[in-house]
Amino acid sequence: MTITAEKTHLDRAHLLGLLKEMLRIRRFEERCVELYSATKIRGFLHLYIGEEANAVGVMQALTPEDSVVTTYREHGHALARGVSARAIMAEMFGKREGCSRGRGGSMHIFDARTRFFGGNAIVAGGLPLAIGVALADKLRGEKRVTACIFGDGATAEGEFHETLNLAALWRLPVLFVCENNRYAMGTAIERAQSQPDLVRHAASYDIPAEAVDGMDVVAVEVAARRAAAFVRHEAKPFFLENRTYRFRAHSMYDPELYRAKGEVEDAKHDDPIPLLQDWLRDNGMLHPGDIETLEKAIEAEIDDAVAFADAGHWEPVEELATDVYTPRAAQQETVS
Repeated sequence: MTITAEKTHLDRAHLLGLLKEMLRIRRFEERCVELYSATKIRGFLHLYIGEEANAVGVMQALTPEDSVVTTYREHGHALARGVSARAIMAEMFGKREGCSRGRGGSMHIFDARTRFFGGNAIVAGGLPLAIGVALADKLRGEKRVTACIFGDGATAEGEFHETLNLAALWRLPVLFVCENNRYAMGTAIERAQSQPDLVRHAASYDIPAEAVDGMDVVAVEVAARRAAAFVRHEAKPFFLENRTYRFRAHSMYDPELYRAKGEVEDAKHDDPIPLLQDWLRDNGMLHPGDIETLEKAIEAEIDDAVAFADAGHWEPVEELATDVYTPRAAQQETVS
């Protein structure tokens, strides 16, 4: 692969910012692996390692007023969107100080302040929610973009086709972002899709679409800015396929028997972090001490997040049923 020529049009501060954001996500998740092994984090854990360029690049194209609806592999999206590392880590620990009060865990990161409307544990479950948000914006006359991020496995679900059809029919301002990491859990896309070119799926609904190298953060940013501008100004959907790769298993419980170790090692030659780092160094934009400075700041942020989560509180037992269901007696009182 080659670095996009667009990098020559971006300044050093911006490119270092992109590098820092990718490193933040990588180091945050590496720490999560350690914490999972120490049983500080329980339940499911889906890592984003290898795909960081997608979250970081796409978020550059969005304004604070825009909305984000995503999938369960969402730690990177949340960090890049501006959800605090403290709130995310506390949520992973199941603590009340977490962004979802510790009730959602890894797959249900939610933060209304940044308009980050979920992680969603159901494959393709976020797509109908995204067009609901976009429809509300359209009815209110809001000039917002709703970014809907999902994996290639979602394209085999009925919700994907229903959602794209409605988005096209109703001219909804949705930026559909498919992170195609080539494996829907453990099934290669060529074994699951009779048409593995996902751009053609969008074209069948008359939605403009583009495929981009999802291992090049600037290529993703440039494509996402172009796509978001189209959605914002035309008030119509756009489909962006980011062709990426995850270096870790589907989840911490995945024995990963569906792909060869050699394939993964080969894919690491396109690791988006050293790829950008090397380009910056080769073009005189990476100064001595830059990486050390970034790594030190990131380590301090993550240490602080872990300490915050560790010191957090469990939800009191008497509050566990709050917002879960309404007792029959309360329903009867409401009716009367």
